[in-house]
Amino acid sequence: MTGAFDALAADRSRLERAGAAQRVAEVLRDHITEGRLAPGTRLSEEALGEALAVSRNTLREAFRLLADQRLVVHELNRGVFVRILNPGDVADIYTLRLALETAGVRALHNAASERLAAVRTALARAESAEALDDWVTVGTADLYFHQAVAGLAGSERIDECMAGLMAELRLAFAAVPSARGLHAPFLRRNQVLAGLLESGEIDDAEVELTRYLDDARAVIVRAMTGAGGQ
Repeated sequence: MTGAFDALAADRSRLERAGAAQRVAEVLRDHITEGRLAPGTRLSEEALGEALAVSRNTLREAFRLLADQRLVVHELNRGVFVRILNPGDVADIYTLRLALETAGVRALHNAASERLAAVRTALARAESAEALDDWVTVGTADLYFHQAVAGLAGSERIDECMAGLMAELRLAFAAVPSARGLHAPFLRRNQVLAGLLESGEIDDAEVELTRYLDDARAVIVRAMTGAGGQ
């Protein structure tokens, strides 16, 4: 049986490169999620290679991974850029969000205490950032709040899917020129949603969540299409 796997030894170096590329992709994805790399940013191989002390081959593999996650695009003869979403992307993302977060709300009564605590923690982080007038951090906390709402389902697959959506959502947020204009009204609504969850009002929480996501999608799409927005 050993002989059947002998050929795999030749691919060990690929595993090493893939491991490094995965870590680089995770770092870049985190920077996108936290708003440090805006849509349209050119990802220079030279600059990133120097900053991260990695080879061009590793970077190219990381870019491939990020492209698979819909976070970057390669433009012929121009390079790799952080992706700019379109209204269809936003509609698709919010359709998936609704399914995942609704699953979390419906599982509320069976949710582990630490899962509900994560909702409170994310909301508190947003409120603290609001007090500092740091609306980029409010937006990041909003992402973690809704990730925690979906997390009430206690599903590893839902957790993984929401984690993958986080950076795409930040790219969507970037379409609205004013971070405060986008996040201030939805922070108030996060507070309402958190209150409903705390009091166990599942039906009302689901209604509020559905309206919330519909409204958020509409604000972003209006900004993208030049039809107004907050």
